[in-house]
Amino acid sequence: MYNIGFDLGSSSIKGSIVDSHSGKEILTLSEPKQEMDIISPKTDWAEQDPQKWWDYICNLTKRLIAESKIDSAKICAVGISYQMHGLVIVDKNGYPLRNSIIWCDSRAVEIGETALEELGSKKCSENLLNSPGNFTASKLKWVKENEGEIYKNIYKYMLPGDYIAYKLTGVINTTKNGLSEGILWDYKNFNTANWLLDYYEIDSYLTPDLVENFTNQGTITSDASSLTGLPEGIPISYRAGDQPNNALSLNVFKAGEIAATGGTSGVVYAITDNINSKELTRVNHFAHVNYTKDNQVLGKLLCINSAGIMYKWLKNISKENSYEEMNEKANKIKIGSDGLIIIPFGNGAERMFNNKNIGAQFCNLNLNKHTNHHMYRAALESIAFSFVYGIEILKNDNTKINVIKAGNDNLFRSKIFSNTVSTLIDQKIEIYNTTGSIGAARAAGLIDGDFNKFEKNITSNDHVKTFSPNQDKKAYIRAYENWKRELNRILNK
Repeated sequence: MYNIGFDLGSSSIKGSIVDSHSGKEILTLSEPKQEMDIISPKTDWAEQDPQKWWDYICNLTKRLIAESKIDSAKICAVGISYQMHGLVIVDKNGYPLRNSIIWCDSRAVEIGETALEELGSKKCSENLLNSPGNFTASKLKWVKENEGEIYKNIYKYMLPGDYIAYKLTGVINTTKNGLSEGILWDYKNFNTANWLLDYYEIDSYLTPDLVENFTNQGTITSDASSLTGLPEGIPISYRAGDQPNNALSLNVFKAGEIAATGGTSGVVYAITDNINSKELTRVNHFAHVNYTKDNQVLGKLLCINSAGIMYKWLKNISKENSYEEMNEKANKIKIGSDGLIIIPFGNGAERMFNNKNIGAQFCNLNLNKHTNHHMYRAALESIAFSFVYGIEILKNDNTKINVIKAGNDNLFRSKIFSNTVSTLIDQKIEIYNTTGSIGAARAAGLIDGDFNKFEKNITSNDHVKTFSPNQDKKAYIRAYENWKRELNRILNK
């Protein structure tokens, strides 16, 4: 028997088929062949057509079944991961009333800022654990303010994953976790934050019914079966946003565990059972996939906007053939890069600096001494230092850290990067070869609640290596302190 999982991103949709017993990957594919279009009618706006998501899901599913050569009748469950914070609105017939306003759209920033000011940081801190910010609730308020005729015709609002689930099952529902991503969950009262909807003058009946994360959330309809090739009647039994799902894919469920990603941007997603937080803006808090009334575990998400993009920029201007070549040359340079310091924040405003945009900078560059090898090492160190800086913010917000788990991506494949982070935070970094769609497919089998079996499947199928802290930390500490000194100088200008 098999499970199938989908990961709806903003650039592509990935799909995976896994053996339902062992969790072993059978096949992973993606759609479309080129990146999905992001529509930008105005500066800082970002939209996508939900119908295109559905078209890609249909094509992807047919390809997965055909190319894996499995018997589609043996697919028994579906799991869904999706881009967080987006807004999809539909009419009573289930048709989207407009393009989805996706996660990276900034049009509702001022709405969220005004809400925080008027509602008060105490109320938002105690109940939402976040500022209303530029999340789903604020985006819905923008529609009400600016597209009144569209708002009048809304039957339900949804997150992107909810829409895909609806297209597969004909049922509109969401999860506590999904509402938390939209800053629509009241942690203090363990209920929908209807008081925030009231403040925004949004009708509470627009909120979909709630279902649990690991349960039968609806079954595949005959129409969806004919369009996708999935067996009619099998359940969607899991749904989560991409960052919580990434943590699940890495078997990160317990307080003290961190799931980290190091792509163009970086993410540190720490699990905590402490619902008190001093951080409303620099850190976001979401109900984790295993969050319940009796087990209120949260994901504390800290985003590092400028991470791998710094290394990518260097690769592009240096004309190196691969990141592996850059890593090899960087390894020839000692810790601290002979005094060369890079401040890597050249990808827009950084949330962990309270949305300051300080740009990327090279400090102490000596034209007689420093080579491209020094630049590669300094870049990797600077990105590692950024992660450590972010982890320090989390620690100062009463987050304990026992282990970091990460996917086998470009940054974490680098010994310099992983050793630097591991040594400075004095914790192991476990590397796993997995994807969001594989995690979603495996999670579809968690309806039985067997997390021990889930852990064994990940460990046996995906573990690549473990980085341990170096015993001699002096050079790492000195380099980090020098970097932080330059960063603080820039921040305090």
